[in-house]
Amino acid sequence: MYKTICSLLFLSLTPSAGAQNKAWTLSQCINHAIEHNITIKQQEINVQTNEISLSSARLKRLPGASASMGQNFSFGRGLTANNTYANTNTGNTSFSLGAELPLWDGGQMEHQVKLQRLNVEAAMADLRQARENIRLQVLGAYLDVLYQKELTEINRRQLLLSENQAGRIQKIVENGKMAESDLAEAQANVANDKLNLTQQENAQQLSLLELSQLLELSSVEGFDIAAPDGQPTLQPEASPEDIYNQALVAWPQVEAERLRLKGAERNVQLTKSAYYPNVSLNGGLGTNYYYTSSGHSTDSFSKQLKNNFSQYVGVSLNIPLFQRLQTRNQVRQARLQVQNQKMQLEHVEKKLYKEIQQAYYNAVAAARQYQSSETALRSAQASYKLIEKKYENGKANATEYAEAKTRLMRAESNLSSAKYTALLRNKILNYYRGLGVE
Repeated sequence: MYKTICSLLFLSLTPSAGAQNKAWTLSQCINHAIEHNITIKQQEINVQTNEISLSSARLKRLPGASASMGQNFSFGRGLTANNTYANTNTGNTSFSLGAELPLWDGGQMEHQVKLQRLNVEAAMADLRQARENIRLQVLGAYLDVLYQKELTEINRRQLLLSENQAGRIQKIVENGKMAESDLAEAQANVANDKLNLTQQENAQQLSLLELSQLLELSSVEGFDIAAPDGQPTLQPEASPEDIYNQALVAWPQVEAERLRLKGAERNVQLTKSAYYPNVSLNGGLGTNYYYTSSGHSTDSFSKQLKNNFSQYVGVSLNIPLFQRLQTRNQVRQARLQVQNQKMQLEHVEKKLYKEIQQAYYNAVAAARQYQSSETALRSAQASYKLIEKKYENGKANATEYAEAKTRLMRAESNLSSAKYTALLRNKILNYYRGLGVE
């Protein structure tokens, strides 16, 4: 029976309806959590923000154009063409259109585009890491619900044993072969097992509540999960070194730090580009209209716009000569950032290796604990059957029977706990290998 319970688990799950009044599979739980988790949504916004920055960096290569229009009025005394002063009111209307195209900026635009592209890739790696973290959290909560459900079934079987035993004792007492005190103690065991079952059902409901909150469900009412099919894998399938080597390739956090290191190195080139001159091509169109109130005649508006129409085109060169050593200091800071990012990458890799080592040996210990729990359960079952027969034949007292039943229940609970612990530890190793938890 316990082999069957063990083989109940895992996780090649078949889709079922996702309505809240039906049992959810692990895949449905994970997908729903990823879709509604706030942290993941924030990471998605971060990716979009970096993509906008990349687009802005690319668009800097395009020419810039602007148009302007001005209207000026002048009042009061002013110098005239006759070198005398007179009260004159004048007005000037101007129109202009200009454009500028960067030809060479020391490579700033190219380095900026490459840097922003690395930032986008790093943000996407952070998003994948956030999704993996949610998958692991959902897996832990999902397995806890299964564990609590199994404990509920164990308590229910214990109650059934107590009720059956109390019924047999009642018949024996009615035949005068047992004392009333034995029946009272058996009935007390039934009441105690009912209390334990109620408490365990409450614990099961709380575990469902925790999972539903992780899934961002509005209510736990009607929410339940489906027991997965398939044989669980409880033994580690790879050594710590192999898992670490796989994690270096698949682990999103390591990839993100590597991309940030490349970005820091690219930023050095970006800051160095400020040493070089900038060359740009510019051109424009312009015209204006002028009028005065001094009695001088002026051409019409359209004629002045035509006659005053002008065009220009030119090339400008900006050579940085002395910038108060600002560029030098920015380059030095960029190089220090590269060194800091190298240490950050090394720190993440070392931390990852330590976590994998700990997870591996925890998985090995959990698998051994599961094997020991199987042996202990077989012993407890054999002991309970012997005590049960002795108790029914009056060769064992109620205390001995209760102790045997308690040992059986403890052994069943320990086996269930060891099974789910071993399963979780093994799935954590797959999590580090980039194989997913489903």
